[in-house]
Amino acid sequence: MDIRHRICLWYDGTALDAAQFYAATFADSAVGAVYRAPADYPSGRAGDVLTVEFTVLGIACLGLNGGPAFRHSEAFSFQVVTEDQAETDRLWHAIIDHGGQPSACGWCKDRWGLSWQITPRALSEAIADPDPAAAKRAFEAMMTMTEIDIAAVEAARRG
Repeated sequence: MDIRHRICLWYDGTALDAAQFYAATFADSAVGAVYRAPADYPSGRAGDVLTVEFTVLGIACLGLNGGPAFRHSEAFSFQVVTEDQAETDRLWHAIIDHGGQPSACGWCKDRWGLSWQITPRALSEAIADPDPAAAKRAFEAMMTMTEIDIAAVEAARRG
């Protein structure tokens, strides 16, 4: 793994669990090296998993078990573009059904508090429609949804 550039995500002792979930759920994702603490540290002991190298959707990440001091927020999210309703449903439910929480407009949080945007390509295309009225209808439909319903977005776009 090229470790010159990656995203570091803070966890409270659960970086390996999170990395394994992401690898099992998302395409182009894998768990790499797992590093254990060589000595005790403020939120752990020697031998505990300290960091985990992993990729999510081809994005290099480092999971750091830094303790309870910091939490994830909606200020950072992974956006996952889906091609159809089946893929949208599969990813949405993988997150929600494994301890996550739904939010609005295709957003949800996994059980570690990390935010995900499960965004069908059809939604992005609809709200970028060159017809402002069609884009507005699609956008307004999206604003009423938690998980995105592609058929409802497309129906709203058509008017």
